Amino acid sequence: MKALICPSLGPAENLKVAEVDEPVAGEGEVLVEVAYAGLNFFDTLIIEGKYQVKAAPPFSPGGEFSGRVVGLGPGARGFAVGDRVMGFCPYGAAAERIAIPASRLARVPDGLALDKAAGLSVAYGTSLHALKQRAEMKPGETLLVLGASGGVGLAAVEIGKAMGARVIAGASSDEKLAFARSYGADETINTATDDLRARLKDLAPKGVDVVYDPVGGALTEAALRSLAWKGRLMVIGFASGEIPRPPLNIPLLKGCDIRGVYWGEFTAREPEAHRQNLAELMDWAKSGTLSVHIYAKYAVEDFRNAFEAIAKRQTLGKTLLRFGAD
Repeated sequence: MKALICPSLGPAENLKVAEVDEPVAGEGEVLVEVAYAGLNFFDTLIIEGKYQVKAAPPFSPGGEFSGRVVGLGPGARGFAVGDRVMGFCPYGAAAERIAIPASRLARVPDGLALDKAAGLSVAYGTSLHALKQRAEMKPGETLLVLGASGGVGLAAVEIGKAMGARVIAGASSDEKLAFARSYGADETINTATDDLRARLKDLAPKGVDVVYDPVGGALTEAALRSLAWKGRLMVIGFASGEIPRPPLNIPLLKGCDIRGVYWGEFTAREPEAHRQNLAELMDWAKSGTLSVHIYAKYAVEDFRNAFEAIAKRQTLGKTLLRFGAD
């Protein structure tokens, strides 16, 4: 079968498309024929050994996918051959077939396309967990989303609106801000040209209740200083390449929280809450509440352009690798 392979740790140019042996579904596993594999920012890190999850080469990147069940291993329950499914894994999804524990799969409901389903697990799963379980966000609160046009950022904008928040979107260009507004952002801030803290004082004089931060760097401290009393800053990731070191007197003076969001660990430790989140996301996607906007579907042979677009933060929404027919 065809797979995208990382033969040694390094930049995306090192990846190659190769013929590899088809996996065999083991105990409790399901064999899935992949239609689409979703790519995320962490895929640009894991292939270089810079992510918290370490993979030993050779391996396939890709942490989410959609497709159809083509086989069941011993003891696998809950699925049948022919079922349309979506799933997630630390890596390994960028292949024509994947053997995956049944617990990592969800059935895709009728009316939801497989390309949309492929982008729901990681970005939208992370954002819902961040805003629902970690931030405990309430209707009417003000949410600041940094990196608002990327995969997780756009997911946070859409989910924030679905949860009844007033959403302020921050992004690095007017094009990206217009994109965020088209998917529900109430206000926008150009983080490349505007003073983030000054703009937030204008837009939210009493402070913002929740910050969703997948960017890191200098923006984090400005956002932290802009929190309201008992506000919450969600640490999602560091797309800027810089892990910030905010002064801890700010949480003391504001009574605010800095809360980490590790979606992968959440799925393992709280599987029932994760299943409920996935069901909610699929209902929202099927009804049109969530767009799951797809930036591009790349043929697997065009992986270099896909990785380059993500690494340069050019993507607006989800990026997919296409393996089969929807």
